[in-house]
Amino acid sequence: MSFISVEIEPITDHFYLMDKPSTWTSFDVVKKMKYAGQFKKIGHAGTLDPLATGLLIICVGKYTKKIDYFQSLPKTYTGTFVLGKTTPSIDLETEFDHEYAIDEIDVDQIIPIANSFLGNSEQAPPIYSAIKLDGKRLYTHARNGVQAEDLAIKLREVSIYSFEVNADNFPEIDFKITCSKGTYIRSIVRDFGAKLQSGAYLKKLIRTAIGEFSLENAQSIASFDPNLYETL
Repeated sequence: MSFISVEIEPITDHFYLMDKPSTWTSFDVVKKMKYAGQFKKIGHAGTLDPLATGLLIICVGKYTKKIDYFQSLPKTYTGTFVLGKTTPSIDLETEFDHEYAIDEIDVDQIIPIANSFLGNSEQAPPIYSAIKLDGKRLYTHARNGVQAEDLAIKLREVSIYSFEVNADNFPEIDFKITCSKGTYIRSIVRDFGAKLQSGAYLKKLIRTAIGEFSLENAQSIASFDPNLYETL
């Protein structure tokens, strides 16, 4: 009896839920996975800051056409920001540049201020961001010593669906927030500090969900398995 050998093409149109490690850029994850999985077409659906961790959706093959869909989904983050100090990047990527007195801050103000962010609003992106202005990334302007007030940075329309805060470890504020596409958590931290006239910086940020997709189901880079993918 003879058998006909049939070569089956591997499935290459799918997406991965990945847990981005701290200090990696989102593009670092794409490059690592492209090499490990030998993917011809690959991209991520929503940038995370280098110091942030958490859920990153990586699309492969024809699923790269669904990147806009994934980017449009609500995002959920947890983290910690600290009142009383600022940095140019609003996180720990840059050194502290100002310090503010926090003795007169009324902790009872924390929850009402968080509630004031709920709903639709216009937000100014951080100068340390990848948005392009005059052909350059904003962070390039920042690293050249240009100040945010000297640039015509366009406001972005954002929506905050929920914003929970806990001030038990004041001046550290733990939070959980669900927001729309394009929302900068560092901008919320900056504006939160401004409302208290104290300044603030982001100490920790984790993206825990994108729409119905959860960080709990994500792979780490260290244990990446090309066979553990998702499809819609």
